[in-house]
Amino acid sequence: MIDELMQFMFKLLEIGRDNLPTAATISDSLRNGGIIAGLINFVLTLLATCRDVLPIAVTIIGFQLLVIRRPIAHPRKILIGFISVLLGIVFFLKGLDMALFPLGELMASQLTTPEFLGVAVLDETVSWQAYFWSYIFAASIGFATALAEPSLLAVALKAEKISGGTIRAWGLRLSVALGVGFGIALGVFRIVTGSEFYLFILGGYLVVMIQTRFAPKLILGLAYDSGAVTTSMVTVPMITALGLGLAEAVPGRNPLLDGFGLIAFASLFPIIAVLGYAQIAQWLNKSHLSSKS
Repeated sequence: MIDELMQFMFKLLEIGRDNLPTAATISDSLRNGGIIAGLINFVLTLLATCRDVLPIAVTIIGFQLLVIRRPIAHPRKILIGFISVLLGIVFFLKGLDMALFPLGELMASQLTTPEFLGVAVLDETVSWQAYFWSYIFAASIGFATALAEPSLLAVALKAEKISGGTIRAWGLRLSVALGVGFGIALGVFRIVTGSEFYLFILGGYLVVMIQTRFAPKLILGLAYDSGAVTTSMVTVPMITALGLGLAEAVPGRNPLLDGFGLIAFASLFPIIAVLGYAQIAQWLNKSHLSSKS
């Protein structure tokens, strides 16, 4: 009786074992589930983007049909471009969530660990000089992102074309990128030290006011616009992630109070850099003309 019962149990185990899903089946199921979840997330982001862009489309089409009262030229081409813009925004937003934001926060946390700083315990008594590489990284990432900014490239090329080569596109881009790099490094210094935000901003705009008085009038509008075009799709995500990551990693800092504000530095100091670039170019030109005469 016991032997028959044991044989019956073994048969049940064999049947159950044969019906168990294999590792490959489980992996395929998880992969398919991840793909479906990703597609659902993509569709939701696309719908949210359409909702945000819809007022712009309604405004343009409404003015074209109701105010100007002319048909839209090349509607098929415009529709294809509009769809491309929507898809590009969605992919860009997904890229921010998957790469730029995590990467910026990761770099900030790695640069502020006690092992990297060479201190035993990370506390509020750590000197601001210990964060030397954080300043270098902030300046480098600010310089690189500003130099790669598409809006800055467009403005620089237009300025060179309209000025007949008087304003060099490459020189303008370099001066803006240097200004952004210095501004971001100074903003990181403010986060590390916990200094008052308004002191830096007031001091920076005071310098801008003095420069505006003596800078060539030809460059004034372009300089002020250069501060705005740097805070666009490439620069803002990386700088924001860096600021939040540092505010979370540095002891005694509040991400909500100290993590934001780097964008203001990235907008202000390019104005100073471009005005300085114009003043230096003006002085060099004057000295060159005086040496000839």
